[in-house]
Amino acid sequence: MLAAVYLFWAASLYALRSVNPPTTGVQMQRRIESWIRHTPYRKRYTFVPLAKISPEVLHAVISAEDGRFYRHHGIDWDETEKVAQESQEKGELMRGASTITQQLVKNLFFTKHRNPLRKAFEYTLAPMADSILGERRELELYLNVVEWGPAGVYGIEEGAKYHYHVAASRLDREQAARLAAILPAPRRWRPARMDDYSAIILARMEKAGW
Repeated sequence: MLAAVYLFWAASLYALRSVNPPTTGVQMQRRIESWIRHTPYRKRYTFVPLAKISPEVLHAVISAEDGRFYRHHGIDWDETEKVAQESQEKGELMRGASTITQQLVKNLFFTKHRNPLRKAFEYTLAPMADSILGERRELELYLNVVEWGPAGVYGIEEGAKYHYHVAASRLDREQAARLAAILPAPRRWRPARMDDYSAIILARMEKAGW
């Protein structure tokens, strides 16, 4: 049974090399939650190629979410070890260390619910995704499928329109940093209030030569 599931995931990843996903696990989760809670929901999801996304967004998101993106293969074992050590020292499970690839896998195939089994699947699927998709396609998919605003706002194109009323291609450096800053909690946080974290992201971008 498990082998069949992995075969399905592998086939899906191969398809995603050239096919843009019409929906994702997280998007389906939000739709179901709206039905259960009887809350308004309007899906806004426009997939745009990487060439139509401001380079500032790529640099800001990598600086915010996964500074070693170009140096690992889906799992950042150095960061994972640091989080494990901090968790042991503090006696509680610390969050963090998830790479862009892991977050992409979670968004595509799973939900936002915290689950140790899901995390285990992430660790096995992320290297597979990295190998099959490659870095450029991973970034393109990630930027297009993640939540970037309140319920129903998915991807950088809709996020840019919702928060700044511009296309993703027209985002400037400051706007990109502020949008990257809300990714940990995009349904609650707003770019205009992310002064401190956006400043940190901008400093990381400068340090990286971007």
